[in-house]
Amino acid sequence: MRTRLALFLSTACCLYMLGASTLIHAEDAAQPPTSAGQTSGPEGQTSGSEGQTSGSGADLGADLAATDTPELNAPAVAVPEAVVSELIVTEADALAPPKRVLTLDLTRDANDIWDRIRRGFGMSDLDSERVSEQQAFYINRPAFLKQVFARGGRYLYYIVDELERRGMPTELALLPMVESSYNPLAYSRSHASGLWQFIPSTGKYYNLTQDSWVDERRDVIASTNAALDYLQKIYEMHGDWHLALASYNWGEGAVQRALKRNADEGLPGEYSHLRMPEETRNYVPKLQAIKNIVSEPELFHFELPYVANEMHFVAVDAPIGVDLATAAELSDMPVDEFLALNPGFNRPVTTMAGQSFIVPTDRARRLREGLEELERSGKVWRLHTVERGEQLSEIAAEHGLTVSELRQINGLAGNTSGAGQTLLVPAGSDPEGALELSSMLPFAGAATRQQGLKIRRTAGAAGGTGLKAPVRSAPAAVRSAPQRAAARSKAAPTQGKPGAKPGKGSPAAKAAKKPSPTAAPAAKAKPKAADSRQR
Repeated sequence: MRTRLALFLSTACCLYMLGASTLIHAEDAAQPPTSAGQTSGPEGQTSGSEGQTSGSGADLGADLAATDTPELNAPAVAVPEAVVSELIVTEADALAPPKRVLTLDLTRDANDIWDRIRRGFGMSDLDSERVSEQQAFYINRPAFLKQVFARGGRYLYYIVDELERRGMPTELALLPMVESSYNPLAYSRSHASGLWQFIPSTGKYYNLTQDSWVDERRDVIASTNAALDYLQKIYEMHGDWHLALASYNWGEGAVQRALKRNADEGLPGEYSHLRMPEETRNYVPKLQAIKNIVSEPELFHFELPYVANEMHFVAVDAPIGVDLATAAELSDMPVDEFLALNPGFNRPVTTMAGQSFIVPTDRARRLREGLEELERSGKVWRLHTVERGEQLSEIAAEHGLTVSELRQINGLAGNTSGAGQTLLVPAGSDPEGALELSSMLPFAGAATRQQGLKIRRTAGAAGGTGLKAPVRSAPAAVRSAPQRAAARSKAAPTQGKPGAKPGKGSPAAKAAKKPSPTAAPAAKAKPKAADSRQR
């Protein structure tokens, strides 16, 4: 640009001097010179030797007469008007402000959580037709996209914070959207559960407790830590995030065999060149499509919902015997919104020391104060151990419950209970809230029949989204035949992605067939490389 500008100025200067010289010589030819170096114009006007000439670009390009100056006696040169016009436009361009270039200012705080996520992108981009197809899928469903992003907003700060602490790329904060649409109660046909969709065996391998009382595959904090541990492990195995993600979906053993097959055939070992199931082939493109939308939402004419870059929730110690409905009331939160932050419970009551309630930061103080007052009142729940020969009807009557209510609270499918079984019973507390909330929980004993909780909009819930109970409001055995038929017609499997599925002969696979409720997860033999992630 500078060279062209210099050329323009040089040319314009030369043309000006030549034009002025031509005019002077033409007038000299018409009249004799006068004294004092002045020339007399046709109408008696005089102009000094410093008189100015003006004209158009055509005047500047007129034929030049010969001059007395040897250097200017060269043949006349005609400058096309288009050239002059081009030079003028070029000068204007040079003087115009530079085009806007998008930059990332790391010296300022992030505007929101999306800005913070963009700053931490660290994976190589994948550009393929499948990515474009996935982008079109999401962009053509803006309401769904906005709802899922808003739902994920309550979890993103914790996930991003943990990713940054570990030095991992922040694209992984978007992975639960591919896995579960940010629904911590999502449940797949392969029995995968939670934000990160762990199957039971992989969950046990990463020490996620799964028993009658809790399922930490659904616990936001526990499952996030386990998922990032797993992702770190398979990244270190492959040294490539795309292959690590393929392993997360398909199983590291399957990916290793696919890599060996390509190596034997002299083919590249990149993700896009591997032969893999259709689900896995679309897995990374889905994440890339979401990344592209988050990276430049204005390019897709989409507005990301505002999610503040600040801690959304904190943990509050939960006393034993407090039901979740009461805790939600003490937190001044809708039950479904409270459950969205505390999805790991299989029963509606805290049953062991060391458990916590997760609540928004601005609700923590009032919950602590309310729990302290509740403990002083003694209106809590306790555990009742069934004695030999004791009937459910006797236990229910003793605690002011019907048999169906006792079954519902404890997730019992039958009318009997074995000796030594532990049941939740009220001890001065009102069972109404626990009964309502128990219908929203996917009990561990009925997990294979549950489809996970679905999302609905809740007017009073922060962010506009909440959790909806499954079709049945009580265990299957309690409902009438018409109710069971209606539930079967309405229920549809939740599409979930899942955790690594160990090979048939692996220790984890054998343990999955015959789970030991007393064996500590850490003491179990580690399974071999997973053969499949078809969760």
